[in-house]
Amino acid sequence: MSNTVNWGILGAANFALKHMGPAIHAANNAKLVALASGSKHKVAPFQALCPDLKIHDSYDALLADPDIDAVYIPLPNHLHVEWSLKALEAGKHVLCEKPMTLQAGEFDTLIDARDRTGLLAAEAFMIVHHPQWHFVRELIQSGEIGRLVHVSGIFAFDSREDVENIRHRPETGGGALSDIGVYVLGSTRFVTGEEPQDILSRIRWENDVDAFTDIRASFPGFTYSAYVTTRLNLFQEMTFHGEGGLIRVTAPFNPRIYGEASVELHKDGRDVSRRRFPIIDQYKLQVEAFGDSVTTGAQYPCPLEFSKETQVAIDQAFENSWDI
Repeated sequence: MSNTVNWGILGAANFALKHMGPAIHAANNAKLVALASGSKHKVAPFQALCPDLKIHDSYDALLADPDIDAVYIPLPNHLHVEWSLKALEAGKHVLCEKPMTLQAGEFDTLIDARDRTGLLAAEAFMIVHHPQWHFVRELIQSGEIGRLVHVSGIFAFDSREDVENIRHRPETGGGALSDIGVYVLGSTRFVTGEEPQDILSRIRWENDVDAFTDIRASFPGFTYSAYVTTRLNLFQEMTFHGEGGLIRVTAPFNPRIYGEASVELHKDGRDVSRRRFPIIDQYKLQVEAFGDSVTTGAQYPCPLEFSKETQVAIDQAFENSWDI
């Protein structure tokens, strides 16, 4: 296999148009070759990005294309497992948007298919590719802030006016916790290497999906609190509070879209140092890491086993909840 991975995208999703399509197009070891969509209106902007883009009128047709090595799947949440499995059976590597599953147990089927086919399959948890998170992990694990005592997180935006958004529909796996809970929980797991215990949550439901979820948990070494919502003013932040300092991540999940990625290290209440990451494209880094794994066998930073454990935590937050 060459050092370039030929990609196809299943569905002309807006997120694929704005972020992952351009990232694949810009990545050093990738080429955006094909798109599957029956909508000429939605296809046109992708063709403007890649004039030689092949258009397939069905997902099955794209999976049958021998020129495609890997597929990116930005379909509605409830279709992720089905089409990831179909892609693997068709001999394609798979990068699927999160949440890749809606129940942790579904990851076992994906892991079995990955191992049986020898292909790479992964959830598109892009933040683990951003150097700001590797820096945070280094600070915590080196003891820069002393013993970690508490982690807190917020991911909030207001999409109530977007009534047609699939994230607001129970039948498509909508809701704040399923959509963005992966970030506050997954980032904490990534930098600490610990797994949550005793998870409890309070949920405000709208149209049978959670519009606001407040999570409390105990990890072996620290306590944890976070909330995710699709009904509050745009804001995101993660803080890691230790006995000897505090780390604040100012644009933890959507840097360059939400704001400049930076990591603040607070010491003694007044001494604050800041490292900025102004031009990093985490989506491009994700595509390149995926391509390196496919072409060289390099270990992928976010295997399915990691993603499964985040979904375990999300499942527990739903199971151990009460309404507000």
